[in-house]
Amino acid sequence: MARFGILGSKGRMGQAIELALADVGEDFAGGAGRGDDVTVLAKASDLLIDFSSPEALEANLDAAMAAGVPILIGTTGLEERHHWLIDQAAQEIPVLQTGNTSLGVTLLAHLVREAAARLGEDWDIEIVESHHRMKVDAPSGTALLLGEAAAKGRAVSLADASVRGRDGITGKREAGTIGFAALRGGTVAGDHTVHFLGDNERLALSHMAENRSIFAKGAVRGGQWLLGKAPGRYTMPEVLGL
Repeated sequence: MARFGILGSKGRMGQAIELALADVGEDFAGGAGRGDDVTVLAKASDLLIDFSSPEALEANLDAAMAAGVPILIGTTGLEERHHWLIDQAAQEIPVLQTGNTSLGVTLLAHLVREAAARLGEDWDIEIVESHHRMKVDAPSGTALLLGEAAAKGRAVSLADASVRGRDGITGKREAGTIGFAALRGGTVAGDHTVHFLGDNERLALSHMAENRSIFAKGAVRGGQWLLGKAPGRYTMPEVLGL
């Protein structure tokens, strides 16, 4: 039994992870929210799971490094600077960072990469995601994860290929681009569809989340896998052996 500390424990995901830990018999070492001392929790834990906020990431990484414990980061809305911080921390401790901890989404990203690699640029790629009205970032971390998978399949940079927020007279679609559309409303836990649109045929790869428990279960499984690993930066596909 390992001691799991949860960063962002008062949020929806933090509470769901606490329940998931109980389901699999792992020990909940405690939680930390805004203003709490993360260092104390890190020292009392064998592993940290972070679903807090981008603003808290640096302090959370510092606490994990000081305590010498692995950290799984599921926080979305991360920017280039945050990924640089993660790379630095991964030189000292095991770090698993992902835009989505669902095992189903992890497999979906693998399929998207394979499809993008094999279908070629004459198939247009559009990613549509739906989330609850309270979500504050767009596109979602999962949509970006799927976009990265598509871009890797085509051996291009997502930063160069992505198109977001079409409005007004946009002109015709540029070949090779990857489009994003975000819907917000109600209590949708998270729906994602990657559309591959060719001439006279279409392929859609989708994942629908019915509640947050799937993300919590995936986070716990990812954390269990991360325990005992050497310092480095890891991903959810490695958890599934992809």
